[in-house]
Amino acid sequence: MDALLLARMQFALNISFHILFPTITIALAWVLLYFRWRWIRSRDEGWLKAYKLWTKVFALSFAIGVVSGIPMSFQFGTNWPGFMERAGNIAGPLLGYEVLTAFFLEASFLGIMLFGHNRVSERVHLFATAMVAIGTSFSAFWILSLNSWMQTPVGYEIVNGEFFVKDWWAIIFNPSFPYRLAHMMLASGLTVGFLMAGFSAYQLWRNVRTPATGKTLRTGLFIAAMLIPVQIFVGDLHGLNTLKHQPQKVAAMEGIWQTQTQAPLLLFAWPNEQTRSNDWAIGIPGGASFILKHDIDAEIRGLNEFKGEHPPVAPVFWGFRIMVGTGLLMLLVSWGGVWFLKRRQWQIGELPKLFLRVLMAMTFSGWLATLAGWYVTEIGRQPYLIHGLVKTADMAANIVPGKIVFSLTAYGLVYGFLLFAYVTVLMRLMLKAGERQSSEQDEPGSWSLSEVKS
Repeated sequence: MDALLLARMQFALNISFHILFPTITIALAWVLLYFRWRWIRSRDEGWLKAYKLWTKVFALSFAIGVVSGIPMSFQFGTNWPGFMERAGNIAGPLLGYEVLTAFFLEASFLGIMLFGHNRVSERVHLFATAMVAIGTSFSAFWILSLNSWMQTPVGYEIVNGEFFVKDWWAIIFNPSFPYRLAHMMLASGLTVGFLMAGFSAYQLWRNVRTPATGKTLRTGLFIAAMLIPVQIFVGDLHGLNTLKHQPQKVAAMEGIWQTQTQAPLLLFAWPNEQTRSNDWAIGIPGGASFILKHDIDAEIRGLNEFKGEHPPVAPVFWGFRIMVGTGLLMLLVSWGGVWFLKRRQWQIGELPKLFLRVLMAMTFSGWLATLAGWYVTEIGRQPYLIHGLVKTADMAANIVPGKIVFSLTAYGLVYGFLLFAYVTVLMRLMLKAGERQSSEQDEPGSWSLSEVKS
């Protein structure tokens, strides 16, 4: 492998690991605010216990997210020095705004949120929780603004090869930013919804008693059931925007090689870059034209119009299908879960054992969908780093491949260990929470494994 591909793999590994944790903390911070508010309003101990338990999950995810973000900033200098040299006048301030807003709020109020219970008033504690939630959202705002600008650059001028700001408003609110921000925020909500439902199902499965289990399971299912239709709608708008600004990415997502009307929606195919066609293709005639332009007779530009200027097709094609397939499964499971609960008077002890298995299997489905979507976005803009202006190959450092292989291997081992430890700690937190509360009174209508219906 050459140094460019290895450098891309290393950065992809870093960002893939890092994005797992902000995907949880962005939405979980708002869920914690909801739990805290429900406790103040109802004085139901279950809401307080849910807040305390999931605050630990937030703290652990936040810590790993912050630490895993540091190597990426190093790699801007070691692997991609050309990027900051040319686009630093835009990227630097946007990253700086994240520090000034998001980190300021999080650093100022996270300590109160984690350790302030019974040490500050309830209003102050609720306010601190709200500030942390706003801070996590600010972080997503600035990072996605920069990423979106790299996908749809506007508001700049180039002088001697360097990017300079002409219009900050246009840069921050660039054409694809609203869709990417909404798509990511909804993805975070879905990730947290299934994480909570999955771990609550795990507690049920292990016959762990906690007053919070029913509340978190129901909250997780309701969050997912409400957000997934919105995500499908926003995803459609995002696709239309991408078709307008990055048609070659959409052509790769759909596996369309020749410009054509009534382009088929491919259910299965194996993109073949050598023959520039699809092997074993099974599609719905006109389906892609209808989805992309809401007209079955619409013309879709094919990849052959972008020779040398389009991304590798297979990873984008399959990443898109994994994301969509996982989203449809989320829709089916979340709506099915709400339907089960409604039919059985909202008693979690009445949930079928098979459904608990499904929830446990989908605990990290949000991660899968987010990573697949992220690969579609990032691989889909290749060969450009800044779309249409700066190619990735031109920004790479001249590093000996062997050195990148060494650091890539080291990163892989460390991240693999951290991910295993993270999941293990979460599982133990769920069980430990139940053990501590084993002598306490369960909420009405609570459960045990023997009560769960077959």
